[in-house]
Amino acid sequence: MTTAVLPLDLLDLDALLTDEEREIRAVVRRLVDDKVRPHVAGWYEHGHAPVRELARDFGAQGLLGMHLTGYGCAGTSAVAYGLACLELEAADSGVRSLVSVQGSLAMFAIWRYGSEEQKQRWLPGMAKGELIGCFGLTEPDHGSDPAGMATRARRDGSDWVLDGGKMWITNAPVADVAVIWARTDDGVRGFAVPTDTPGFTAREITGKLSLRASATGEIVLDGVRLPDEARLPGAEGLRAPLSCLTEARYGIVWGALGAARDCLHTALDYAVHRTQFGKPIAAFQLTQAKLADMALELQKGWLLALHLGRTADRGALRPEMVSAGKLNNVREAIAIARQCRTILGANGVSGEYPVLRHANNLESVLTYEGTSEIHQLVLGQRLTGIAAFG
Repeated sequence: MTTAVLPLDLLDLDALLTDEEREIRAVVRRLVDDKVRPHVAGWYEHGHAPVRELARDFGAQGLLGMHLTGYGCAGTSAVAYGLACLELEAADSGVRSLVSVQGSLAMFAIWRYGSEEQKQRWLPGMAKGELIGCFGLTEPDHGSDPAGMATRARRDGSDWVLDGGKMWITNAPVADVAVIWARTDDGVRGFAVPTDTPGFTAREITGKLSLRASATGEIVLDGVRLPDEARLPGAEGLRAPLSCLTEARYGIVWGALGAARDCLHTALDYAVHRTQFGKPIAAFQLTQAKLADMALELQKGWLLALHLGRTADRGALRPEMVSAGKLNNVREAIAIARQCRTILGANGVSGEYPVLRHANNLESVLTYEGTSEIHQLVLGQRLTGIAAFG
């Protein structure tokens, strides 16, 4: 027998990281091991997670909006943020979603498109985890086609009045501020909406079979009156919310690898210790073929994510690059999770092991912030110059 190594050690990928990046990863891993792993199976089973408590814990470690600068944000590199997403999702996709929505959607929208007054009002508290944000773009009848949004914002004197609804909004049931996108006479605009504004309600969506350790809600806007100061002055047109989605999709490129890594580590450990026909199932050729193929795809996805991160850090990342990353890494991650379940056999469906929980979560990750089909079309348009949407 030779000495076994973990999947990501096969190609010595850690050598591609800086000391600072490895240290940030280690901090996040310790935090997750302490605050999430001992409890997440129970959160998933009961369909509830202590979002506010987690937000404060994550904020205390500088994870919320960590790749943004100023206003209490850590200002880390894109690669460091990606590594944090990987470690978070290795525990649970719902926990990573909390951080992604807070930092890469709600905070990023205010940081990029908000006024200085809005940034000062919201961002420091959000960075600490004292305030929670959500991002209201998706609607019940408009998911992949946000251009068809029905939510309206109309002028009434110097105020705006918002009517409509948003669906499948992470953090909505516990949010203090909602970044709401609405159609106006002058195109799509964004608004930072305090959730205690009259006419704003958020109902928690229950009965989910995926992302159960996450707060997901439906938002109803019924004559929500806002001063013009609530409008994000830099956000004009659909390009603004789409840029926020690109920011969040980058985190998913890394995060999905965390779920895949956790599944593969679990399957490796199980295969080494599970005995059938007088020897560990890891000694069978078919099992080793599965493990080798999964380890290969995990490392290829990691290298793709690192390339995107380095590209982002030099300011050259384009939306279609992120589409390629999300399409590949989520698709491969869910395939790895399903394959690992086969190695665990019947035990693979037990909550004692994280594999099927990750697989179920990845079903949502496969869909949200752009389905695989949408990202295929983004790449197809880039390759051919022809838009095939609709």
